[in-house]
Amino acid sequence: MPPSYDEMHDADGHVRPHYRDFDDWLHATPDEQIAHKRREAEISFHRVGITFSVYGEESGNERLIPFDIVPRVLPAREWKVLEAGLRQRVHALNLFLGDIYGEQRILRDRRIPAELVLDNSEYRKDMQGLKVACNTYSHVSGIDLVRAGDGEYYVLEDNLRVASGVSYMLENRRMMARLTPELFARQQIAPVERYPDALFEVLRQCAPANVDNPVVAVLTPGAANSAYYEHAFLAQQMGVELVEGADLYVHDDMVYAQTTRGAQRVHVIYRRINDDFLDPTVFRPESMLGVPGLFGAYRAGNVTLANAPGTGVGDDKSVYPYVPEMIRYYLSEDPILHNVPTWQLRNPDDLKYTLEHLPELVVKEVHGAGGYGMLVGPASTKAEIEAFRARILADPGNYIAQPTLSLSTCPTFVESGLAPRHIDLRPYILSGRRIHVVPGGLTRVALREGSLVVNSSQGGGTKDTWVMES
Repeated sequence: MPPSYDEMHDADGHVRPHYRDFDDWLHATPDEQIAHKRREAEISFHRVGITFSVYGEESGNERLIPFDIVPRVLPAREWKVLEAGLRQRVHALNLFLGDIYGEQRILRDRRIPAELVLDNSEYRKDMQGLKVACNTYSHVSGIDLVRAGDGEYYVLEDNLRVASGVSYMLENRRMMARLTPELFARQQIAPVERYPDALFEVLRQCAPANVDNPVVAVLTPGAANSAYYEHAFLAQQMGVELVEGADLYVHDDMVYAQTTRGAQRVHVIYRRINDDFLDPTVFRPESMLGVPGLFGAYRAGNVTLANAPGTGVGDDKSVYPYVPEMIRYYLSEDPILHNVPTWQLRNPDDLKYTLEHLPELVVKEVHGAGGYGMLVGPASTKAEIEAFRARILADPGNYIAQPTLSLSTCPTFVESGLAPRHIDLRPYILSGRRIHVVPGGLTRVALREGSLVVNSSQGGGTKDTWVMES
């Protein structure tokens, strides 16, 4: 692999201009004071309950996501390009979703294989012909970006269903402002604190027609869910009810919540449960998490679901290679942000190449998430590679392959001290009557030396992300 791009230092080892204030602070602050600040952050995160549930572990499945006090810093000119690219990409994806559940022009024009969409397990036939509020399917999107060795950004994947992690972005910023107030006082760092207000406004914008004061609720699967902290956090920050399926009922195609003040109609549901569990009368009949009749109320136009059912086909990894074509097709523009080159193993030539180069590639399940169901060839043993080869051969269409990018690094505090660790970035994009890109996002860091897997479920940590305003 080529050398990684260093976010803080240039090729000659000099500190990049946008990191100079932080570097000065780092060198001027005694080691014991920095160690104290790191301990203070850990204690604080424990106290407020910022944990992540790891499924499948027999003991102690609640983990603290490690937080690192070295921020990821982005200069204003760089962010301006990223912001434009993110806005363009999410706009095109929402148009694509509206098209495939409507006229299906892109399929008729053969710009994307119809079977990839219509036979996709995430395609919801029940959504066909349904008019959605604000013409928006993915109200909250998280687009994962990486920077490779040449310094160029790539979109690694799109998250259009239930993009998680925003609570950590907000708590990381609160912590850094508390630990290093002097840095915020002398630098112009774009704020992220307004996110809950912006989310609330987008949700209200997309309420059913002719509702003057829409009621919003956050629908959670419950406390056992890995992101329950975030569900509760966002509900509290927006000042809305946090509800489970059992708290809601449908009458005359309208949704009501049982509250301490009696029944209250709900107009917008920010749902944090997957499509399959939303309504047992339409999707999985055994689901105990959803609300019987909810989809009927949605089809009748009496409630807005954010994000809309069926968005999953837009972030499927087998559809991902066609997003640049969507941008050209719907917007008549060239993509600002590039995809990672991708081999689709349903194609015989791509399958042949991948099987011949498995030790060099990253292979992913098309529906995989959280760092599961993937092979990182250079970091795998021969036995692991051969076992994965058998899985691919059993169902080639379930996989894509990509080159192993040398993700950029950022200095990170580890047991041995300050050391480079690989990072990615998940900015959050809110879509309603207009598109709002939150300045920065969640920087995830692979804490194990040499690891390229940044997911919290795989032992990754997080950093605050600073976008400089000048």
